[in-house]
Amino acid sequence: MKKYVLSLIQGTSLSQAFIFDKSGILVSSAGKEIEQFFPKTSLAEQDAREIWYILASVAEEAIAKSGVQPEAIASIGISNQRETAIVWNKETGQPLGRAIVWHDKRTMKFCEELKAKGYQPLIKEKTGLQIDAIFSGTKLKWMLDYYEGARELAEAGKLAFGTVDSWLVWKLTKGKVHVTDVSNASRTMLFNIHKLQWDKELLEIFNIPEDILPEVKSSSEVYGYTDKSLFGTNIPIAGICGDQQASLFGQMCLERGMVENTYNTGSFMLMNVGDKPVSTNNLLSTVAWQVGGHTTYALEGSAFAGGTIIQWLRDVLGLINSDKELEQLARTEADNGGVYIVPALSGLGAPYWDQYARGTFWGLNMGTTTGNIARAVIESIALSAADVLHTMEKDSGLKLSEIRVSGRLINDMLLQFQADILNVPIVQPANIETAALGSAYMAGLAVGFWDSIDEVKQHWEAARTYNAGMDSSKVYKIKKYWSKAVLKSQKWLDPEDQ
Repeated sequence: MKKYVLSLIQGTSLSQAFIFDKSGILVSSAGKEIEQFFPKTSLAEQDAREIWYILASVAEEAIAKSGVQPEAIASIGISNQRETAIVWNKETGQPLGRAIVWHDKRTMKFCEELKAKGYQPLIKEKTGLQIDAIFSGTKLKWMLDYYEGARELAEAGKLAFGTVDSWLVWKLTKGKVHVTDVSNASRTMLFNIHKLQWDKELLEIFNIPEDILPEVKSSSEVYGYTDKSLFGTNIPIAGICGDQQASLFGQMCLERGMVENTYNTGSFMLMNVGDKPVSTNNLLSTVAWQVGGHTTYALEGSAFAGGTIIQWLRDVLGLINSDKELEQLARTEADNGGVYIVPALSGLGAPYWDQYARGTFWGLNMGTTTGNIARAVIESIALSAADVLHTMEKDSGLKLSEIRVSGRLINDMLLQFQADILNVPIVQPANIETAALGSAYMAGLAVGFWDSIDEVKQHWEAARTYNAGMDSSKVYKIKKYWSKAVLKSQKWLDPEDQ
């Protein structure tokens, strides 16, 4: 029987399922948007039950569309939005409340308390992370403190915590398996990336009982099997990886110094730095993956707002009806008309780490058009990535030869502007579903579907390369005004107003 791999992708705004054959060719796919709730300013939530229901439904749809029998699926890989946090009752299987999404900022004050107590150097040394509300450990503490009866249930051993990957494996196995992988664990602010284990000192600081946490596994091994009631057969779940790390793997950035940039809800740039974490100033040092007993680390810079600023244009301002219309609108103008947009809707990520910054428009005038604004939005995504890259090269001591890109936001205008600003070739792969490929490869390698990483390396191919072509004086002017806009956007909110 011909075999296939099923890759499940749970992103911030979209649930997707992909079926790949042994050549890495996409056989079928299905996807559906999931709802986000914004109960107050700076808060973002999702229904954990909806996350599961929709993902299960798109998995069934992808299988049905492919004509592949479930028995022919060799394994399942999972790639997920990384820092979104869920707590559920192990006896009932029900979440205690909504999932707290990664860009939620409700734990900002707790983060400030940690900084005031001098914990930043300790946390950075152990976890590779900045103290920031994005990371799921602060969200777990909030859930235990504010969900009614949560601490009592935790003390009684009745609660389970996990990022989205843990929740999905729990549901797929009908509560038999509670795990995560090293890439997701490294995004909690509770995980020692040197020892590759939960850190007892940090758990004490956060007041979190260790037995609520999932068991940490590698990114490529058999964790358990789907319950037979789901697909009519027991399919091994054999790959777990955070979405950005999975993209890095799917892009075959397997050598030290190779870089991948994903443009989705946020813009995330990762550099493979090899088998040892790199000390950084304003970036994150994180576990990329652990495959075949070998751990690989990455430098990461995250610009929180990518797709979110486009979603805001679409859903709030009504300037476009779909993401694809953004480039069409932007091409109605030759340039941004002097408009610069800092898309700090959830604060500024790397390299600024300012959770009190907010989104701003600069340079508006009576001649500003919707086309100018659309261009400024596209350019803001590229300029945010440029800030990350410059810091990445400085921290790593490595000069980039190219950047491989992926994500649902990529278009010709964005990628050409990115190449112009960075003066680095931007390479778009033939298959842009790189996170899906990454988790599929990990799941397939674990069960022998693919024999080796060298085998899957043969699947990657470039579709197009964008080279710099903008005049250097124009690049200088754009960067000058961008830096000015970012500086003026920082520390907009006062801490006491949160």
